[in-house]
Amino acid sequence: MSRHAYAMKIFAVLALFQAICLPVLCAQNSAPPEVVKSAVASVEELGKKVVNNDFMAAIDSMYPQWKDRMAKRKGGMEKLEEELAGIGDYMARNGVQIISFRISGPPKSYEVWPGDSSNEAEGEINYTKWLVLIPTVTQFRIFHDESPKGTVINTHGFQVAIADKGKSNWTFIDGSDLSVSDLRSLFITLPANMELPPVKREEAK
Repeated sequence: MSRHAYAMKIFAVLALFQAICLPVLCAQNSAPPEVVKSAVASVEELGKKVVNNDFMAAIDSMYPQWKDRMAKRKGGMEKLEEELAGIGDYMARNGVQIISFRISGPPKSYEVWPGDSSNEAEGEINYTKWLVLIPTVTQFRIFHDESPKGTVINTHGFQVAIADKGKSNWTFIDGSDLSVSDLRSLFITLPANMELPPVKREEAK
């Protein structure tokens, strides 16, 4: 067999593997409406607490694996929690006030975390968790010398809500500094070409 023919055979085998296996590994079913509703309600409740300067709620409800990763980046869990707990004081010193928080678009959901009873040979995977992307808008007022009333800024972002199937134990990852690769490193079956909700800041009109 010539080198060219051998290469073509390899490409054909790879193409067949992608056609058969990748749909199985990346198959994602949308969550039922009641699951999405539960995730949205949990994010809204978290937002209310943060607007009321209860930043510990955001710390306590952070997705554990992501929290561990952030702690390693900060030099330990104690340092991470100290930094997050100090956000309120930092904002107050710098004339920043949270005005409101709201859901700003349709959520998108995925099944994640394959269980032990997966049957990949028949195209079935027993996913054990729901992951829901929920777009949000947080409104801030920034006080400064130029305007005693301050400037109102809309921050568009999203929350990633994760819970075990059949439960409402939602934990969260804030999307303000999150990439697709970050998320897929935690949940490898998420599509590589998935799109996250936009993250941007703009002055309110």
